[in-house]
Amino acid sequence: MNSFVTSLYPSVDLIDPVVFKELNTDKNVYFSKSFLKAFERSNPQIEFKYITIADAEKKTIALAVVQVISLSVEGTLKNIKVASLIRKLLGLFFCNEHIKILFCGNVFLSGEHGIRCSDGVSKDEIMSQIGIALDAVAANTKPLHAIFIKDFKEESLKNTRQFLKFGYSEINVEPNMIVQLDPKWKTFEDYKNILKSKYRVKANKADSSSSSLKSRLFTEHDFETYKEELQALYQNTIDNASFNAQVLNLNTYSHLRASFKDDFIVKAYFLDDKLVGFLTALVNKDALDAHFIGLDYQLNKSHAIYPRILNDYVRLGIEKQVSSIDLGRTASEIKTTIGAIPLELSCYIKHKNPFLNSLIKPFFRRIKIKEFKQHSPFK
Repeated sequence: MNSFVTSLYPSVDLIDPVVFKELNTDKNVYFSKSFLKAFERSNPQIEFKYITIADAEKKTIALAVVQVISLSVEGTLKNIKVASLIRKLLGLFFCNEHIKILFCGNVFLSGEHGIRCSDGVSKDEIMSQIGIALDAVAANTKPLHAIFIKDFKEESLKNTRQFLKFGYSEINVEPNMIVQLDPKWKTFEDYKNILKSKYRVKANKADSSSSSLKSRLFTEHDFETYKEELQALYQNTIDNASFNAQVLNLNTYSHLRASFKDDFIVKAYFLDDKLVGFLTALVNKDALDAHFIGLDYQLNKSHAIYPRILNDYVRLGIEKQVSSIDLGRTASEIKTTIGAIPLELSCYIKHKNPFLNSLIKPFFRRIKIKEFKQHSPFK
């Protein structure tokens, strides 16, 4: 039987830099110290924790990112398809208004950004060790209502289903929407040339309808100048999203920009000198990951702000010469009109109280995500 040593850190600053080297986090920026520190430093309302697992030779073989946050049940379920009775029962089980949840994974982002394992290790064993560690953290976190482990691709489920042994329920969540880029595309025109007529017209209309918008890339100085406007536009998007556990403090942008320079992109859109929208993205090796956006929804219909943002994500991906663009979750159907396909994601959830968890499990199985039409825009 393998021997493991589990450690818990209340701040990323307390983790030995050797840990990041042993886990080769330079291959994935989401587990780099700079990335994790940007979120921890800018969001003091969240309790951040980090679990490391070392083997018998004391070499680190896994890192799990944990956040403990408070949120409302209604806000969590507002756009999830679930019967009104089940919605009320979930609220009852979780003490109605506000609950405290321990998240394993980055609560602000969708995707596998919660657990990093070394190559060549038994992931089944790692997931079991993380299950044990999360139970230990949960036992010492009071009050606490639930534990939520997110987000896993289908290929990972053969390992992550180890969590089922710890009383978790597996649930599907909204997929990440991925655009695969052809390396032959050197310009946005190249991309449009392979669209079917109907979708090429849509792309052109998005640009023409938004032609009155002036756009530019933001610097760290711009973040400070337009801080309140950025936060307000971001809040608009949060209010329209299907699931958002926590509102990001946009000071995070400044720290990400300082650490990742031109690989962290913030593009702003102005109408008559008024900031009306923005997009953010991070280059992660061979992918461009869309992060947070914000826009004035009252102007969106007349000035096509969101369709323009989607077009510009494609432009940025081609410009950065990446192979794919991860547009994240929500607004799935409109993302398919520019070529995005869904990447299914699963999560694990359980109530901290074993008795209540046994009662609520059947309701978790009946939670369904919103359905959407999958468009096929390419010739």
